[in-house]
Amino acid sequence: GCPLTPLPPINIAIRFTYVLQDWQQYSWPQQPPDFDALLGGEVGGVEFGKLPFGACEDPISELHLATTWPHLTEGIVVDNDVYSDLDPLQAPHWSVRVRKADSPTCLLGDFLTEFFKLCSKKESTEEILGRGPVEDEGKDDISHALSKLTEPTAVPIPKLSVSNMVHSARKRIRRHRRVDESPLSNDVLNSILLVRGAMCLYRILIAFSLSTVSIQNLYNQLKSAPSDSLTYRLALCVCLVNFYHGGVRAVAHLWQEFVLEMRYRWENNYLVYGLASGSPDLRCCLLHQKLQMLNCCIERKRARDDGRKTAEGGKERERGRERKVSGATGTENGRLGPESAEMGREVSPGKSWDSWSDSEGEDEFFECLSDTEEMKEAGSTDGEKGGAKVAKPDGRLHPHGKLTLLNSQEPLYIPVTQEPAPMTEDLLEEQSEVLAKLGTSAEGAHLRARMQSACLLSDMESFKAANPGCTLEDFVRWYSPRDYVEEEVVDENGDTVVRGDLSARMKIPGNMWMEAWATAKTTPARRQRRLFDDTKEAEKVLHYLAVQKPADLTRHLLPCILHAAILKEKEEESVEDILSVRKAIQQATSHASKLLRHPSPDYKKLEDVITQLIAVETVIARSRSLKAKFGIGKAEQGDNAEDLERFVSSLLEEPEVSVIGAGRGPAGSIIHKLFVSAQRAALLAPLDEDTGRGGGADDKKPMGGASVPDFPPPAGREILLRTCVPRPAPYSKALPQRLFCVLMREDFRLAGAFSSDTSFF
Repeated sequence: GCPLTPLPPINIAIRFTYVLQDWQQYSWPQQPPDFDALLGGEVGGVEFGKLPFGACEDPISELHLATTWPHLTEGIVVDNDVYSDLDPLQAPHWSVRVRKADSPTCLLGDFLTEFFKLCSKKESTEEILGRGPVEDEGKDDISHALSKLTEPTAVPIPKLSVSNMVHSARKRIRRHRRVDESPLSNDVLNSILLVRGAMCLYRILIAFSLSTVSIQNLYNQLKSAPSDSLTYRLALCVCLVNFYHGGVRAVAHLWQEFVLEMRYRWENNYLVYGLASGSPDLRCCLLHQKLQMLNCCIERKRARDDGRKTAEGGKERERGRERKVSGATGTENGRLGPESAEMGREVSPGKSWDSWSDSEGEDEFFECLSDTEEMKEAGSTDGEKGGAKVAKPDGRLHPHGKLTLLNSQEPLYIPVTQEPAPMTEDLLEEQSEVLAKLGTSAEGAHLRARMQSACLLSDMESFKAANPGCTLEDFVRWYSPRDYVEEEVVDENGDTVVRGDLSARMKIPGNMWMEAWATAKTTPARRQRRLFDDTKEAEKVLHYLAVQKPADLTRHLLPCILHAAILKEKEEESVEDILSVRKAIQQATSHASKLLRHPSPDYKKLEDVITQLIAVETVIARSRSLKAKFGIGKAEQGDNAEDLERFVSSLLEEPEVSVIGAGRGPAGSIIHKLFVSAQRAALLAPLDEDTGRGGGADDKKPMGGASVPDFPPPAGREILLRTCVPRPAPYSKALPQRLFCVLMREDFRLAGAFSSDTSFF
């Protein structure tokens, strides 16, 4: 016969995959929230001062270990259901991949999601709490009682139906029941609001202990509020109350208490702490600006009351015996003075209106006066032009350097002036709309200039009162030095002297400065009509706060919550040090900044920002889970700590990571221990229980309980056969042939790739 051609050698590559699902002692390290402390009265600054963070479940569900023998020859290994020469620990190559849990539940993400859902609510605070409609109905019935009796109108038949009467009765019963039932329990409410203290809700908000990483000007980018401000802390408190204590009803209840606290502070002259002093910061959210405006009103009111108290004290010393004689009158006059400025007493609700009434105007700082004797006297004094009698100076602050009046050698004094009225962004927008509606005509431009010159007119009147006999040139030298041009000239005697005159723009006919100077009266600032009516503005702010629905409140506070979430994630990322997380936080911050700077942000896109923040939280949670499982951070790791950190970081970023040193390296040793622990724990389960590792019914069990295998049966076997064979004829060129086989628990696949020589066939 013909001689047999020797078979070419076959190269075999084998890869076994082992699945680890039970982590045992390497449990998920997330600490659960302390619900006992949260609900048992221990609320305070620990829980209500920070947002929670971390996953509620292990974000790493499985670990897949692939052991590979890349070069084997046929006939040297045995692998079957009974026996196998392939020991995973002896495999020359290990690679690992992790299976991540799909959308794990995260604490911060849940808080943000639930808070964002409040934006879609449409009910008002009264409708949610069920308190306002009952009172309104009663008032309506009383006010129209006589008209209903006297009007000869026919009674509609449908209103007398039994169903309508029962429905109306049920509504009233439900409303009355909801009045008695508070959304927040007494224990929780007392813990949050400290009801028995005079400071009420304010104490818990100020007592927050924030442990966030400070980022300069982040609140400017997001148009939120500083992280140490009352508005920022209120946002955190509302978010936590919404999640833990009853949702939208609890938020409505808390907001109602907050508004009452703000009114209490206004009526009793208590400053709102936790806010920067000065005018509203237009870089912050509107709610923060409103609270700053309320603080400005309280400051002005306190200054006015203190000034009136000082004036009344001087009058009492001058009157002396007269006050003792007229006891009744003195008592009535003193009731509005000392008691209003005394900070520790209760003040009647009508006090805030009495503080700016015209009857007491002569004693009050920045008071509105109209048709009083002193205004008439001031006007008549100002009208005396040719008389030798000069008005007594009033309202001087201090001399303006060495300048003197042009018409006399009297020093030029800087007057005490009214501060310009602070404004929030909505008031500025409203004012700009009013000015824009005046049009571009000459009359409209003139009226617009007069509206904008109220502060100028006030300063002119104060200047006239402080510098009797002054001129417009004197005022311009102090108020706008650039509009007073000085130059050296030679006089009649040939001497060089310095003479000044108004600038060209000041000499234009119809100039607003000249008109304002001509109409300005000699009135010190304390007797002028107030540029800033603090009582009116405070009531407007309090009304604005009172009519805010929970959805409106949520929209106001959403920038602060996103601000707090970003701060929290940056704080957590600083511990983990993950480059991809840092980039993701920067992208989320940039995205949120662009949306929140818009007057009407797109809330659908803001929801995408929240999704980005949840993804960041998930990545950080996965990193912590892997670090806990691989023991990173423990003292016994020694020199291998850096290698393990790089290995864990690679697991987060890459789909599959090679294990340096295979089973003998530091990472391989830890993986081996994880599988050993899982195998030992599996023996505690019944033998007929399916452990779900994919080994099938023929999994190898310990023989007689003598030994426990370190690894479970492989979940998948991949075998690759490669060789070179001449095809289709023995004299053809030898070409590569490949056969691939996958064996799994319920799956079998065979794939071949065969080549043939086509040169002569």
